Amino acid sequence: MNIVVLVKQVPDTSAERTLSGADHTLDRESVDLVLDEIDERAAEEALTLKEAVGAEVTVVSMGPDAALDAIRKVLAMGADRGIHICDDRLRGADVVTTARVLAAAVRTVGDLGLVLAGNATTDGQASAVPAMVADLLGLPQLTHARELNVDAGRVRAERETEQGETTLDAPLPALVSVTEKINEPRYPSFKGIMAAKKKPVETVGLDDLFPDADGTGILTTRTRVVEAVPRPARAAGTRVTDDGTAGRQLVEYLIAQKLV
Repeated sequence: MNIVVLVKQVPDTSAERTLSGADHTLDRESVDLVLDEIDERAAEEALTLKEAVGAEVTVVSMGPDAALDAIRKVLAMGADRGIHICDDRLRGADVVTTARVLAAAVRTVGDLGLVLAGNATTDGQASAVPAMVADLLGLPQLTHARELNVDAGRVRAERETEQGETTLDAPLPALVSVTEKINEPRYPSFKGIMAAKKKPVETVGLDDLFPDADGTGILTTRTRVVEAVPRPARAAGTRVTDDGTAGRQLVEYLIAQKLV
C-alpha cells in the first residue's frame, strides 16, 4: 500500500507577511519559508501508519524550486520518495487549480491506499483543497480528523467539533485531512537528514501531468485582487481612572459603542 501525504511550504507564521506590489499575492521571497506545521502532522501520521502496516510513503508538494526543502524535510522524517510539482504557470494558482494539479500527481502513484493532508494551510486558510482532491479522485473523504486507525482495508477517523464527537468510517483508498490534535510530529534525525539527500524526488510540470491537454493552457486562477491597502494602525484604547465614577464611565462607553 502507498500512502500519499500532501504538503506545502508556507511563510513562517512568526514573520511579518506582506503582499506583492505587482499582483497583490503573498510575497514569499521576502520571508523565511517553512514546511506548514499542519502538514508536518499529516506527515507524522503517514509515517506512523507506515510503521504499523508496512506501507510506502510518497510526499507530494506543489511550488517553486524552494518547495523542495519541504519535501526533503518529510523525507528526512522517514518518507520514501517525493513528487515536486514545479511550473511557473502555476504561480498564484487558486484552490480549484491546486486541487486539480495535486489530484493529477496522486494519480501517478501506484497501489494507492490513503491520501493524508492538513485540514487547512496557514497561508491560505481555505480548508477546501483536501475535499476537492478527494472529489476529483473519486475517494471517500474523512476530514478534520483528530485520531486515525487503519485496519482490514478500512480507515476510521474521530472528528471533534463544537457540537461533539463524530466517528467516520470508509473503505480504502480514501483521503483524510487532519487537525493539530492528531499527533506531535517527530524531529528529523541526523541520519534521516543524510538519507533524505539520496531519496528519489521526481520533478513534474503541467505538461507531464496533463499530456493530453489541447494546448489552450490551464486556468491558474479565476479571481484577481485589484487593490490592497495596509491595515490601519491600531488606535490607542480608552483608559478609565477609578475616582469613584469608573462604573458609570464604563457603562457610558459601552452605550456609546452600542455594545449594550
